[in-house]
Formats: sequence, C-alpha cells, structure tokens
Amino acid sequence: MQQMLDTLRAERAIKATLVTYARACDQRDWRLLDSVFTDAVAVDYGGEFVLNGRADVVAMIKSMLGGCGPTQHLLGNFTIDVQDNAASCRCYVRAVHAGLAEQADTYYEVWAEYVDQLVHTVEGWRIKQRSMLVHKEVGSRAILKP
Repeated sequence: MQQMLDTLRAERAIKATLVTYARACDQRDWRLLDSVFTDAVAVDYGGEFVLNGRADVVAMIKSMLGGCGPTQHLLGNFTIDVQDNAASCRCYVRAVHAGLAEQADTYYEVWAEYVDQLVHTVEGWRIKQRSMLVHKEVGSRAILKP
C-alpha cells in the first residue's frame, strides 16, 4: 500500500513539474525553468534544436517565445513510469502561439509529444532528458523569434 501511495505522489509531482514548464513558457517566467530542468539537461526539440545544459535550453526557449505574442501550452494523456528516483514520462502537448504587431493575426500551432526522463532531486522531480516528437504543425513558424 505504501509503495502505491509513493508512486501516486511521484506521478502527481512529475505532472506538476511538466505543468510548471508549460506555465513558465506561457508566462515568460524563465527563472521558473530552474525548477523544471536539471543543470545538465539534454533536449531534442524535433531534431531541429538539440541542446545540452539548462542555460542553453532556457536561452533557446526565451529566443523563440520572447518575441511572439501570447502562447498556450496544453498537456495531457500522461504515461508515467516511476522506478525509485528515476522516471520516464510521455505526454501530449498542443501549443498555440500568436504573433505580435503586424503579425497579430498569424498563428503557429504544434501537436507533439514530450518524451522525458526525470530524476528525483532534493529539490523535487527534474527533467534530465527531453525529446519532442512533432506530429503536426500548422501556421507560420515565422512568429517564433526574439
């Protein structure tokens, strides 16, 4: 019974970490990403952006979202496997991005899946590896700019 409760608590905390990522992006709260990624995180966003280290990952996210209008990252369909202080997680993401100024009527939307490896640290669950599998893109990526 205790093991089941521990697993449920871990799954809830892992979901909270991923939701924190989405909120940090949408609120442009870059410091919040410190509570999402390990220092040595490795990411592969659709094969196009392959980065190592939280500073480089945050810089890339900031450069993409810092110059566009409102965004909304929606997460769902979580599959989580917890093994002691490590976990793997897959979840769907649907992210909508709006343009600014003369591009205010332009949108970019991506339907994808995050495939994450997480580790439990003294600060909580952190993503140590992320891959984004892109399923569909619509609109214009041109609005993603600093």
